[in-house]
Amino acid sequence: MKLILPIILGLVCIGLVAWLIATKKAGDAQYASDVAAFTDVSNRLSSAQDTITLRESTLLTFSNSLNDSQSALLDFSNQLAGAQATITLNGQQITNLTLQLAQAQSKNEALARHALNLTNQMDDLADQLASTHASLVRTNKDLVQLYEDYGALSHRFQIDVAERLVAERKFNNPGELKLQLQKLKKNPAAVVSAESIYAGLEVEIRSNGWAHVVATN
Repeated sequence: MKLILPIILGLVCIGLVAWLIATKKAGDAQYASDVAAFTDVSNRLSSAQDTITLRESTLLTFSNSLNDSQSALLDFSNQLAGAQATITLNGQQITNLTLQLAQAQSKNEALARHALNLTNQMDDLADQLASTHASLVRTNKDLVQLYEDYGALSHRFQIDVAERLVAERKFNNPGELKLQLQKLKKNPAAVVSAESIYAGLEVEIRSNGWAHVVATN
């Protein structure tokens, strides 16, 4: 009985040692597996951190680019507003210039009409001057003729005065008067007419009623 108990204890110890050895091997294997898994997880975590860092850098770059784009967009918006203001101002200036051009065209048309009126007036004045010149030429010609008629009339008047004086002297002379009466008895005078009077005075009657004295040689 005393031998069986130590044997059982020895077997139990051997079994316990075997279990411990097996447990230790299993623990070592599990530890190795856990270490490998941890290493893999650590590597993945490191890779993920690198990726996150890269993405954060990319995101920062994109954010900076976005800020730059927003700044450029703001500048473009300001430039667009300035361009629109310039276009509006230019449109107003074009409108003003168009109105000024229309007014200038209206003034030019008015000046053209005034110039045409002046031209017509000048033509009328030229016609009037030509008519006046022709009238002056006719008047001058008439004055020259009147002067010639006056000279001829003056000459004829002098002759008539002299003849009248001679006739008066003969009329006042009894002998000459007696001879003239005898002459008239023998050669009675024809009926006295205006033509005979004018013929004796060497006067030509024109169609307009004017009397023209014919100059004697």
